[in-house]
Amino acid sequence: MMMKNIKNSNFTRLAIGLLLCHCFASNEANAKERPNVLLIVTDDQGYGDLRFHGNDLIDTPVLDQLAKESTRFEHFMVSPLCSMTRASLMTGRYNLRTGCGSVTRGMETVRPEEVMIPEVLKQAGYATGMFGKWHIGEYFPSHPRGQGFDEFLGMPQGHWDNYFDPKLEHNGKMVQTKGYISDVLAEAAMKFIEKNREQPFFCYLPFNAPHTPIQVADKYFDKYKARGIEDNKVAGIYGMVQNIDENLGRLFKLLDDLQIADDTIVIYMSDNGAEGAQDSRFNAGMRGMKGSVHEGGMRVPCFVRWPGKIAADRNVEQLTAHLDMLPTIVELCGLDLKKAKTKPLDGHSLAPLLLGQQADGPIERKVYSRAIRWWALKGVKEPVVASIDMPYPGAVRTQRWRAVNEGESWQLFDMQADPGQKKDVASLHPEVTGDLSKAYDDWFVDARKVPIVRPVIDVGHVQWPETKLTVAEAFKSEDLRWYNKWGFAHDWITDWKKFGQKIWWQTRVVTDGRYRVSLRYACEQDMVGSQLKVSAGGVSITGEIKTAHTPNPVQRPTRIKKPRFVQTFVVEELGEIELKAGETKTMIELVKPTGESGIDLHSLILERMD
Repeated sequence: MMMKNIKNSNFTRLAIGLLLCHCFASNEANAKERPNVLLIVTDDQGYGDLRFHGNDLIDTPVLDQLAKESTRFEHFMVSPLCSMTRASLMTGRYNLRTGCGSVTRGMETVRPEEVMIPEVLKQAGYATGMFGKWHIGEYFPSHPRGQGFDEFLGMPQGHWDNYFDPKLEHNGKMVQTKGYISDVLAEAAMKFIEKNREQPFFCYLPFNAPHTPIQVADKYFDKYKARGIEDNKVAGIYGMVQNIDENLGRLFKLLDDLQIADDTIVIYMSDNGAEGAQDSRFNAGMRGMKGSVHEGGMRVPCFVRWPGKIAADRNVEQLTAHLDMLPTIVELCGLDLKKAKTKPLDGHSLAPLLLGQQADGPIERKVYSRAIRWWALKGVKEPVVASIDMPYPGAVRTQRWRAVNEGESWQLFDMQADPGQKKDVASLHPEVTGDLSKAYDDWFVDARKVPIVRPVIDVGHVQWPETKLTVAEAFKSEDLRWYNKWGFAHDWITDWKKFGQKIWWQTRVVTDGRYRVSLRYACEQDMVGSQLKVSAGGVSITGEIKTAHTPNPVQRPTRIKKPRFVQTFVVEELGEIELKAGETKTMIELVKPTGESGIDLHSLILERMD
């Protein structure tokens, strides 16, 4: 019944909402008795980035205390890269099944018909808020506001360029914030919790730190440099983690002050292994880092606290995964998963383990994972697209074994006898290797049935009248280039100056009507007067650039030598266009260039006038 491909219809949305509310009626009657849920996810924080896990160079007293107050899943697996983990976390399904197969170019987008944690809880009377990094759908209805969140502050894309006084998106509008980004996100989460303390709430707090860029206040950076950490990246990351730790201290104090700590399930985890070189980060003896299908790329901390309900200071050795969080949260909240209308789940509820109803012990289970190798496919025009159909690097993990194929042959590791993966024992256990490799290949064929392509972008939803078509999500003429080489989030097209050069998006106009067409760009004076034709659905308009905007790209602040440039842009209206509902190609073409310096283009904006 969760057919969100037709949810542009207000009547249909109302009908679906009434039906689901009826399904959850018995649950809503007792809504105030249900626990709150605070789900905290950090970005690129490895298992070893905690003092509790043996790293004596980092200070994480709040997280160490949380670990002592929680049941800890010692073998908790996620995906090797962030968007893939977030897709599985939110849906309880392997990311490939959801349409998410990469980290950029739109192919990180989870299809809107997937049912996510906030949608299930919202229908049961929960207030839902998200504060941080989404990275599984930039455009409505795959945006957080289309997937069940009442409030969203953060970044729908994969990363952010500025951590000090950042401009962030709040419910579809960019807002200027004040302070360091993790402080801002934590403060927003605290306000949400305080506002909704009288009703059950789901607060999702996915920090974008300690992901690059390495931006952190001097007091943190200098502290870790003074401890003898030579690598600036590691010193910066440890400072970012300590800052998160301090913010969680403020957050947990608020739960105590509001006297709702005992009524709140706190879940803390990371999205993948530590980012960086294997020899520069403490990784608890594990092999592999972020992006790797070895243990160190996928095993992360996972602590679950619910005072009086879930045992404190307890280790669970059973193999668990990000896939398990949706069914676990739903069951812990006392809801009927069958009424949630999710798609078939790959995860299992851990509620019986957490509540002491099931003994911890080995069970027959396989957890699959797959990475992408776009960085190794030089010379391919669309490296991310090319890598999606490649089944490897891939891995399958059981309670005892990890089978890994990095593209050449299968390796096998006994994770109980050899947790550091020092010895490949594939030749000693050919039957195990054969069984696991076949299981993986069968899984990949099944999971890959969902097409993973750049999704069609919806334009003109009643709930979302303005759509910014960013060039990072576009197709383009081959001779156009990205300023930052790869065209990841926030990159832009540069040196656009030749007649006939085109940029286009596959779009779906949801609502007939008149649309304002604007350009977000930068250019020198010689390009003023250049004419651009915007076309969609068989109609077009031609407008011209009337104003020069000439800031020079600047390197974003960072503690390491990894240049990435940022630019500021201006918005100028080109005109209005009448569009009919339906799928179409929305294209912008340079039809009359006036100079040689070129245009920098960030996005094309379509806004419904009514």
